[in-house]
Amino acid sequence: MQNKVQTHERIRSITQQGRQILFVDLSNCRASEVAHIARTLPDQVMLSPLNSVLLLVDFAGASFDPEAIRAVKEAAVFDKPYIKKSAWVGGGTTLDCISTEIKEFSRREFPIFDSFQAAVAWLMRD
Repeated sequence: MQNKVQTHERIRSITQQGRQILFVDLSNCRASEVAHIARTLPDQVMLSPLNSVLLLVDFAGASFDPEAIRAVKEAAVFDKPYIKKSAWVGGGTTLDCISTEIKEFSRREFPIFDSFQAAVAWLMRD
């Protein structure tokens, strides 16, 4: 079965306050879509200079299975040298439960925000 999600629609650059943010929209994705998009993310991130990417991931309504969690963990490790700051939005209890596992595996911090605006505001602070 072919994955129907269009990666280019789910990973895109947005401009906020004159700065580029790499936005990954995983909202309402099935676990298989989360895994697919997570696997393509490092290729996008690695196009940027080291320690330069502001990354915002929206997990609202996303589903997870062991494969999706593994893909997110691996992506977090592979793109780590390129990330300046990252923020997560949404996800609720499920994201809270898996975020610890992802943080420990990748040795990165992923602050979780209730809204897109709050996450962007945090990313803009330097």
